[in-house]
Amino acid sequence: MDPLRTLWETFFDADSMREALPEMLTVGLPNTLILAISAALLGSVLGMALAVAGISRTRWLRWPARVYTDVFRGLPAAATILLIGVGLAPLGMRVWGPNPYPLGILALSLIAAAYIGEIFRSGIQSVEAAQLEGARALGLSWGEAMRLVIVPQGIRRVLPAWVNQLIALIKDSSLVYFLGLLASQRELFRIGQDYAANTGNQSALLLAGLCYLTLTVPLTHAVNWIDRRLRHGRQPTPGDADDDLDLALPGAAGGNQR
Repeated sequence: MDPLRTLWETFFDADSMREALPEMLTVGLPNTLILAISAALLGSVLGMALAVAGISRTRWLRWPARVYTDVFRGLPAAATILLIGVGLAPLGMRVWGPNPYPLGILALSLIAAAYIGEIFRSGIQSVEAAQLEGARALGLSWGEAMRLVIVPQGIRRVLPAWVNQLIALIKDSSLVYFLGLLASQRELFRIGQDYAANTGNQSALLLAGLCYLTLTVPLTHAVNWIDRRLRHGRQPTPGDADDDLDLALPGAAGGNQR
């Protein structure tokens, strides 16, 4: 029983979790969300530019987009964060001072853009060619047809994959601690690691993992729900059936009224 008791006290000590929980909720959780959401938004903008460049017929747009995607998808996330965070640190010090968050967000955004760009590109290319031809036949230019018809449909089709990338960013935000964080800048993982190092007990680190699960598991189920809605559409309700019946009746909606 001693090994089991030691294991329980090492990972499931309630006092250690209770001590670390307030700082995780007030400091770690907001910082984690700031890193993930900021990187997701910036990465989505860059990713859309990469997607459009990747399907362009112009080589000087298509080839750089492919090279960028190959490089940032091939490098480990930790290496990219360190290269950007350390390499651009002197510039960052002059611009915004000793705050590693902008460089951390930049690194995460560049990584996310490579993946999101491929997600958007696959979604855009999955839209039937007849959609573009029909838009052009209505008098829209190529750019207008892409912006108003093709891109919105493509994004709708890959929305679950985009949410999956947001989940990956939430987890990858833990790597920003490589750049060195002040006490007020620590995210969930760093707070759990600090408590574990100071107390010699891993319960706070386990609590950090539970916090990540609290963020990612609901998003995972949201992805599944969105995917079902996109594949099967909205389920009909009794009100929809009544509306259809009203439209089928003679004189409905004033169609046969005199």
